[in-house]
Amino acid sequence: MMRGDEERQEGFVVFTSLEDRIPSDHPLRAIRRLVDGALSEMSPLLDSLYASGGRVSIPPEYLLRAQLVQILFAIPSERRLCEHLEYNLLFRWFVGLPLSEAVWHPTTFT
Repeated sequence: MMRGDEERQEGFVVFTSLEDRIPSDHPLRAIRRLVDGALSEMSPLLDSLYASGGRVSIPPEYLLRAQLVQILFAIPSERRLCEHLEYNLLFRWFVGLPLSEAVWHPTTFT
């Protein structure tokens, strides 16, 4: 058997679905379903809090789910939360933040 080389070339384009990466029996899936149901009911209220024009905001659903991740996993600060969202696919999936979107700045929460 030949020894594998540790140096690997990064792929030019990688197609992956966060949905496919999270095990179907992961506990956060059940929590996500509950949270999505609650946020769906809150959607009309959230809509009423925003102007009809202007710069597009970060969806409040992302921010609320992110704060729930922070509580559930005892993440001590918004800075650390945003750091986790950069590399933790499970957290990114739970928040609903696609891989193609940048993580917002920690001061977004203040």
